[in-house]
Amino acid sequence: MKKKYPGLPQVHDLYKPVVKALMQLGGSGSIEEINEKVYEDMKLPERVLSIQHTDGRTKLEYRLAWARSVLKMDGYLENSARSVWALKNPNIKLSDINILDIEKRRRSNDKTTIVDDALIKVKLDTESDNEILDWKGELLNKLYQITPSAFERLTQRLLRESGFIQVEVKGKTGDGGIDGKGIVRINGFLSFHVIFQCKRYKSSVSASQLRDFRGAMQGRADKGLFITTGTFTRDAEKEATRDGAPAIDLINGDLLCEKLKELKLGVEIELIENITINGNWFDQFN
Repeated sequence: MKKKYPGLPQVHDLYKPVVKALMQLGGSGSIEEINEKVYEDMKLPERVLSIQHTDGRTKLEYRLAWARSVLKMDGYLENSARSVWALKNPNIKLSDINILDIEKRRRSNDKTTIVDDALIKVKLDTESDNEILDWKGELLNKLYQITPSAFERLTQRLLRESGFIQVEVKGKTGDGGIDGKGIVRINGFLSFHVIFQCKRYKSSVSASQLRDFRGAMQGRADKGLFITTGTFTRDAEKEATRDGAPAIDLINGDLLCEKLKELKLGVEIELIENITINGNWFDQFN
C-alpha cells in the first residue's frame, strides 16, 4: 500500500529513537527535549517535520506521543504530572527493545490509555492514517469556525484569565501584524509589556512571519507573543529565540488547547470513575 505521507516515520519506527533520546538526555526529559533529540538523530527534512495533524500538533509530534505511550504501557517509560518522561531502567540498551514483540502486544487488542493527558481510544492504523479525532481536534475545528475578530476576543479573554492586565485588541486597526497588547505581572512586582499576534492557521507559521512580527514590536514592548491554531516551523522556533533579538514566546494549537482546558474556557472535564469488585476479598468472611 502506498504511504500517504512518504518519509513520515510510523509509530513503531519511533520506539528506539525515543529511548535513545532519553538516554542522551541523561534518562529523563520534557516532551520538547525528547522530540528535539529525535529530530536531530533521525535527520528528518522540514517537509516531514511540518506535516499537520488535526489537533494542533504535527503528524510527527502526534506519532511520537503514541510511541511514548506504547513504551509506557510496555514498561519501558514512565511520566510525571509535569509531563517529564523518564526511562524506568536507566541501564537499558537499545538492543533490549524488541519492536516486533511490542507491536504484537499493541495490536492484540484495543486499549484505552493516556496520551499526554488526553484519554482516547487506541486503535492505530497509521499506514492508512485512519487516526481518531480527539478532543483537541474537535476544539480546533470549533476555533476554525469562529470569525477572526471572535478569535481575537477569545485571545483577550485567555490572556486576562492567565493574569494579564490592560489587555487590548487592535481589531482592524492593527498594524504590522500586531493584534493586541497587554501587561503581565510577575509576583506582583515586575511587569512586562507584551505585544501579541493571534492567527487561526491550519498550516505552519514561518520564520519570515516571526521576523515581520518582531520588526513591528521593536521599541514598543518587552516581549512578543505569537498564538496560532497551527504549528511553527523548525526555523520559526529557532527565530523566536535567536541570540541578540527580542524573544518571542510561541503558543501552537496543541498548547492553546491545553491552556483553554486548564482555564476551562469552552472545555468541560468529565472525570470517569471505574469501580472493580474484588470478589476474592470477601472469601475471608466465609
